[in-house]
Amino acid sequence: MANTWTDLLSIDDTFEGEVVRVDTVNKNLAIYNVGGNVFCTDNVCTHGNALLSDGFLEGHEIECPFHQGRFDVRDGRVTCEPATKAMKTYPIKVEEGRVFIDLTV
Repeated sequence: MANTWTDLLSIDDTFEGEVVRVDTVNKNLAIYNVGGNVFCTDNVCTHGNALLSDGFLEGHEIECPFHQGRFDVRDGRVTCEPATKAMKTYPIKVEEGRVFIDLTV
């Protein structure tokens, strides 16, 4: 099986309780560091055309800066309306100080 992991950034570029925007060739992603764990979602809100990396992260919830819809960054589920559609999440692994993502899922 081919290697499906893409090197995104250094773990040192993530900060507890913060969101980092990462642009890849085909994706605009949001990387979250919560409790020392790293999570990744699409960066565009499913409700409006807003960047979640501009939103407010509280615990495991990211709040959209436009209409205050919220999502759980661990699994993408909606936690507060007006958002109704879950956002896509991606598997992450951290090895040797680097954050890797699997974009094939």
